[in-house]
Amino acid sequence: MEKHVSYKTQGVCSKGIEFDIVDGVVHNVQFIGGCRGNTQGVARLAEGMEASELVKRLKGVECRGDNSCPNQFALAIEQNL
Repeated sequence: MEKHVSYKTQGVCSKGIEFDIVDGVVHNVQFIGGCRGNTQGVARLAEGMEASELVKRLKGVECRGDNSCPNQFALAIEQNL
């Protein structure tokens, strides 16, 4: 199963996240806006990882209070599994 996701973030610097989930694996991650180095790093590390594993690793990461771009990515994945 293949799914393309366009997720509008809330409460963080990035405006959105685009990615694909193919057979439970995350591909083609792109953050729109945000701290460029950090979001590129997260996107590269996420490439080819199991979606469920990314949720476990990223959910709850804090930056602005109890939220962050990685946390928003985890929520986006979780909503689309």
